[in-house]
Amino acid sequence: MANILHIDSSPRGERSISRALTYEFITSWKDTHSGDTISYRDLGHHPVPHVDESWIAAAFTPPDAHTPELAEAIKLSDSLIDEFLAADRYVFGIPMYNLNIPSTFKAYIDQIVRVGRTFAVDANGYKGLVDNSKKVLIITSRGGTFPPGTPFAAYDHQEPYLRAILGFIGLTDVTFIHADSLNLGDDARQQSLTAAKDAIAQAVANW
Repeated sequence: MANILHIDSSPRGERSISRALTYEFITSWKDTHSGDTISYRDLGHHPVPHVDESWIAAAFTPPDAHTPELAEAIKLSDSLIDEFLAADRYVFGIPMYNLNIPSTFKAYIDQIVRVGRTFAVDANGYKGLVDNSKKVLIITSRGGTFPPGTPFAAYDHQEPYLRAILGFIGLTDVTFIHADSLNLGDDARQQSLTAAKDAIAQAVANW
């Protein structure tokens, strides 16, 4: 049995493609993995705050030296990290906004990527502290397409960033399913959605 953390980051509701696709995966997964536990966090509708000066002060102060104010400033971050570390697998729904991730998901990343909790640093460099046997599935929605080997590939700051930041904290087993070309006409849109749903079915069977 596994504990899966499912996170959506689109502010859209029923019109969200990324939400619909993560829902399809999770629903199918539960049908075949009934013993697993699913934890859900909706960053699109219930965003976490961006870090501020008090948060930064708390993050770089040893916990045993925290004042009540610093402890309060870092309290949500601790809770989010505890939830994150308790999961065995992760399913993220992330639309592409302006070639990157939504600010809702970036704010979440900033809350959970913390020295001493999810990564360490010393004279030899950085070390991820999250168990690297854990798997991540990221389902994206994109208006265009960014094929490798084309000039447009350099515009993709979504997948490379997510691979980098997740790898930084130790998570290197990361699978992407892209629903792209969504704004390139009805035929391209339908073809991409069909391919994404086929990939989801494969992930349910093999992930």
